[in-house]
Amino acid sequence: MSNKAKQLIFFLIWIPVCLSAQECDLKISGQILDEHTRFPISFANIYIEESKKGTTSDTSGYFVLENICPGEKHLSISHIGCETIQLFFNIENDTALLVYLDHNSKLIHDITISGTSSKATLQEIESISSKEISENSNKNLANMLESISGVSTLRTGNSISKPVVHGLYGNRLTILNNGVAQSGQQWGNDHSPEIDPLVANKISVIKGVGALEYQGSSLGSIVLVEPEKIKKDPHLHGKGSYFFESNGLGHGLNLQLQSYSDKLAWKVNGTLKNKGDLRTADYYLNNTGNREANIALQLEKSFSEKWKTDLYFSSFNAKIGVLRGSHIGNLTDLENALEKEIPYFTEEEFSYKIDAPFQAVNHHLLKFHSKYLFNNKQWLDFTYAGQLNTRKEFDVRRSGRTDKPALSLRQISNFFELKYNHLFANGIHFKTGAQFNIEDNTNIPETGILPLIPDYLAYESGAFISANKNWEKLSMELGLRYDNIYQDVVAISNAPKEIVRYDNLFHNFSSAFGLTYEILRDIKLSYNLGYASRNPAINELYSNGLHQGVSGIEEGDPDLKNENALKSTLSADIHIKEKFFIKALGYFQNIQDYIYLNPQEEIRLTIRGAFPVFKYEQTDAQIYGLDISANYDFHKYFNANIRYSYIKGRDAGNDLPLINMPSNNIFGAISYQFPKVGSFKNLEIELNNQYVFEQKNLLDEQDFSTAPKGYNLIGFKSSIEKQLKKSRMNLYLRIDNLLNTEYRDYLNRQRYFADDLGINVIAGINLTF
Repeated sequence: MSNKAKQLIFFLIWIPVCLSAQECDLKISGQILDEHTRFPISFANIYIEESKKGTTSDTSGYFVLENICPGEKHLSISHIGCETIQLFFNIENDTALLVYLDHNSKLIHDITISGTSSKATLQEIESISSKEISENSNKNLANMLESISGVSTLRTGNSISKPVVHGLYGNRLTILNNGVAQSGQQWGNDHSPEIDPLVANKISVIKGVGALEYQGSSLGSIVLVEPEKIKKDPHLHGKGSYFFESNGLGHGLNLQLQSYSDKLAWKVNGTLKNKGDLRTADYYLNNTGNREANIALQLEKSFSEKWKTDLYFSSFNAKIGVLRGSHIGNLTDLENALEKEIPYFTEEEFSYKIDAPFQAVNHHLLKFHSKYLFNNKQWLDFTYAGQLNTRKEFDVRRSGRTDKPALSLRQISNFFELKYNHLFANGIHFKTGAQFNIEDNTNIPETGILPLIPDYLAYESGAFISANKNWEKLSMELGLRYDNIYQDVVAISNAPKEIVRYDNLFHNFSSAFGLTYEILRDIKLSYNLGYASRNPAINELYSNGLHQGVSGIEEGDPDLKNENALKSTLSADIHIKEKFFIKALGYFQNIQDYIYLNPQEEIRLTIRGAFPVFKYEQTDAQIYGLDISANYDFHKYFNANIRYSYIKGRDAGNDLPLINMPSNNIFGAISYQFPKVGSFKNLEIELNNQYVFEQKNLLDEQDFSTAPKGYNLIGFKSSIEKQLKKSRMNLYLRIDNLLNTEYRDYLNRQRYFADDLGINVIAGINLTF
């Protein structure tokens, strides 16, 4: 069996009901239920690899497999719209199973937010399942998250993107890579999270008011990237995946292998990707290819029933091209480029070649975790994590210096954490912990240019305390957190050029309160209220120069103060007659001294070309919105779902619209499912449509160009499965922008110069063995 129970993908109990049986006369029976509604799941496929026997569940979810020989068995359970699960156990008697399948991961409410804890948050959560990750393997992490309502992306082209949740991104949005806050996000908004999403089995977004358990600078929402625990199966298992996409002629290969032993359990995961020039509806986006080579290693060891440890290492390595037409040589050409329909330097020939400007990024994470259980009610967790992040940005430079990076940064961080959990007899789950992090950021002296980001040392220490309790229909949680941050900064001033030192000390306070009440069996309400403060990040304080990735000059402000945010959310989950499910979430956030990158009325000519100027400023802001997701089953094989996100931001300090807010959008899809087609099973066909409204909450003078018009994209996707002897094959086909629509997106900073992507056909295969 696996540890799926901890992730609530399913929960499994097996009960020996007979003490003796004849050889090959055993029976495996059981019932399959929906994890969230507890309704029976009919026509699920149950298959035993060793005996090659299979059956399907009846209308009440029950199934029976007879004439089974004793011994080790691998059991595969699949159903349309569900994550396929695989179990391993040694059968010696007749066995009864109770299996919960995750029938709709997008609508899940409670999940475990730490791989080492059983505590679930009351805040709103939506997730991307392992199947969805596999069938979208051509995307990076941020683009993958766009399928969740309330989540958008802030992009520079298609390969450089950051997730935006409820209008917040970058330093305000903590991204946890296997429970560790990803380091490197403070360097700028054009830096994608250096995480390979294919190492994760589940990616989740907490659309809440703050997770106090984690160190970071979150003002509300959190992104979780969670690798699955190694399955307790002594045989070698794994998964191989390949995809091809037409736009950019991209290829990707991923291989996962794992095996469990009492001595040492191991899992290895590797990914290779290569993509060339992308294309709009009408022309190529020259120099927009990217390459990746990533690997992750996971080891687990139990020294006793009370003491368990695990070691995790991941390495992310990417070379990302930046649109050549976004780097302009003089003021006149830049002004023309902002008006041109087709960017400068556009060529008719496709190429895999990546020239300057481009980014070379490497991120390495080493995590050690150990858990000691005093008893079933008390345990202690210790975590150490080291991260090494290097970034080189290459620009188009004169005198043969293009091969010399224009920006070269190295960041090293060391993180220590100790947590204590106690489950009291009255049902209260108490948790407390402390963290300490040292961050060393250094400019490598090889650029010949004044650094955009200064050298600095940061010491961060924090502590939290939280508790939750569940009654029959009511659940409640509350907590407090304090962080102390000291920064020792060494910067270089512009005129005169001299070294300037800064010593900064910040105090951040956070608190959260949550309440969930089940009014009826099918109606649940949740309310969350949180306060959080965030110190200004290094780039917001001291940026000084050309930020090549966004093709703009950025200037920080050393006098920026802490942001202070108060956020509340109210949500409702409603089931109606097993056919209709709706989830609605409303939110309001007031941020005092909100820090934002404001476009200036200036285009500056430098020796590296002409670039627009942006400056970090502060104001008071209000952000509010509504996320709605709904699913309706017309028939057991025919259903429809819809997602709508509304958001509005207000610059209350200047009585203006707040810039860089996502556009409102609506997504709808209808799908039909065929349980069996010849020797294949679980054929799904979906036609979808996304409409992104024009961002009208913006004045023309607030940006270098007006917000683009709204646009409509039609898509198609299909997948099918086939059980082979000891493996399971999944084939999929997806078409994005089916009508090859020409459009520009407001949150894509490449929109100043070029259109967004045209039609893209993606085909892939996953083989699980």
